[in-house]
Amino acid sequence: MSLDILSQYLDFLEIEKGLSQNTIDAYRRDLSDFIEFTYSKGAENLSQITRGHLNSYILRLHEKKYTPTSVMRKIASLRGFFKWLCANEIIDKNPALTLEQPKLPKKLPKVMTVEEINAILSQNLSKDEQVIVELLYGCGLRVSELTNLKLTDIDLGAKYLQCTGKGSKERIVPLGSKAVKAVKNYLPEREFNLQKFNKTSKILLVSSEGREITRQDVYNFIRKQGEKIHKTISPHTLRHSFATHLLENGADLRVVQELLGHSDVSTTQLYTHISKKRLKEVYFAING
Repeated sequence: MSLDILSQYLDFLEIEKGLSQNTIDAYRRDLSDFIEFTYSKGAENLSQITRGHLNSYILRLHEKKYTPTSVMRKIASLRGFFKWLCANEIIDKNPALTLEQPKLPKKLPKVMTVEEINAILSQNLSKDEQVIVELLYGCGLRVSELTNLKLTDIDLGAKYLQCTGKGSKERIVPLGSKAVKAVKNYLPEREFNLQKFNKTSKILLVSSEGREITRQDVYNFIRKQGEKIHKTISPHTLRHSFATHLLENGADLRVVQELLGHSDVSTTQLYTHISKKRLKEVYFAING
């Protein structure tokens, strides 16, 4: 009976949710394993499953040395399944209602050295590519902030830009002399490309084909540059590097927090891949 209901749920995931076959297969494995476990513990049907069964199952996962990511996925499978069971009145109470996801350990981000950054900049980059690197590394922008930048967001005379980050929060970021130079050199080419293809755009970054540069364009470009220096990197790696190099050179942690657009200084601490000793020095210099 339980397996028949599981089949109905998997059909729901495929037809109504449009999940891939690989994802559905993962749900099938996770939930079949759970149902088999609860049956061995005396729950002969789904309505007899309690929070105690869930807790025992999760404990068994930890005992079997499943990775935190795997445990997290299995819990997500259970939460979705029991939510569907309640919605379809197959069970009266949802034993997984208050089941919390375990917090994954936060990994310190990858960071590039100044030499690696310079190695990329020394490549034969096009003018728009130079702007991409300078704004990601020189300003610490997120890739979405970069691709959404408008011409009117940049003031080359005052040497600053305004961008909109997470939560639609706007912030001002200073522009260094290299970034200003890169943008100035690029603007005539941008105008030429737009006119060439009879297009108009308010967005700063436009390709040689006259179209607005996308997030995927930036990811592909940065990935290829990483391959040239034998390093796996993403646009966010340049953002991490921006923050790290500032802190390593004695920048105020709160200032870096503002530049990155972090709402919490603890996030800034995580994003900077520097020694704990250096972090403590900067933090306590601010907080006493």
